[in-house]
Amino acid sequence: MLTVNEVIARDPEVLGGTPVFRGTRVPFQALLDYLEGGQMLVEFLDDFPTVTRDAAISALEQGKLLLVSQLG
Repeated sequence: MLTVNEVIARDPEVLGGTPVFRGTRVPFQALLDYLEGGQMLVEFLDDFPTVTRDAAISALEQGKLLLVSQLG
């Protein structure tokens, strides 16, 4: 699994510092919105071909780990 810094970047020059998939202008929030809306990961990847499957899965895994750690 890739680390969060390998997958997600924040740069004030890119979308005003919104967290995006590294090397793209695709916000991480877009992936969450797709999944929340009932769309499948493959649909997100088809719509945003600059995001790799590994990057998307790693970002979700990192988010899960962060949430679980916050819950104690």
